[in-house]
Amino acid sequence: MIDSHCHLADPAFAPDLPEVIERARAAGIERAMCILAAGDADESAAAARVRALWPGVRVAVGVHPHQAGTVPGRAEEVAGLVRSAVAAEKAAAVGEIGLDYHYDFSPPAVQQEAFSTQVALAKTLALPIVIHTREATADTFDILKRVGEGVVRGVFHCFTGDVAMARSALDLGFYISISGIVSFPRAAEIGEVAAFVPADRLLIETDSPYLAPAPMRGKRNEPAFVARVLEVVAGRRGVAEQPLRRQLVQNFDALLGPTVTQDTA
Repeated sequence: MIDSHCHLADPAFAPDLPEVIERARAAGIERAMCILAAGDADESAAAARVRALWPGVRVAVGVHPHQAGTVPGRAEEVAGLVRSAVAAEKAAAVGEIGLDYHYDFSPPAVQQEAFSTQVALAKTLALPIVIHTREATADTFDILKRVGEGVVRGVFHCFTGDVAMARSALDLGFYISISGIVSFPRAAEIGEVAAFVPADRLLIETDSPYLAPAPMRGKRNEPAFVARVLEVVAGRRGVAEQPLRRQLVQNFDALLGPTVTQDTA
């Protein structure tokens, strides 16, 4: 099983990280990707602890759209910061990056510049990207087509769009990752996407410590809860869980490359 997107370096996990990882391993989680903020020394230190406890974890680093306005000098500073973080963390992907117009943490123009810069850098580094997009679909696809030029690939994490948006992402060669939102009572549209995405382009995630799936909703989310996401997605697709589990692990490795340490506990 895989958790394609989690924030294990978040302070929420600091008090009981060994237990969180043990529960994940006990639940059969074979692969996970930990998302880090580029240039955040505290997260980098926490990530070192995560890797010591769970060597098979992959890492992605990037400047989130919420933090785009905090980087002085914009494009050059963003590129330098992320390039250095990729090297320091031996990152398997650039992310999470993108656009979020729901909140006003960074002006849209600043977000667009940071996103474009990181897409271009990922193309140079031949790394996949992890996309966060909210209420910014048109601009997200415009930048991917214009800057990515059909070369950059990656995953739309915590997908909350409709089938038409999923089809557009798939047409660009991206994967679609479904989170615990699919278990929410009013998430019929996401359930349709979970059923629609081709098996070889599908991923699942927790986005922990956020968005715990039902019936754990309201609690701190953690990677072990991805088992519930798998259960719901398998149900939506009308397939058995075990073959879907194997396919998702294959998809994760196809996107990021196989882990150097094959941890199959």
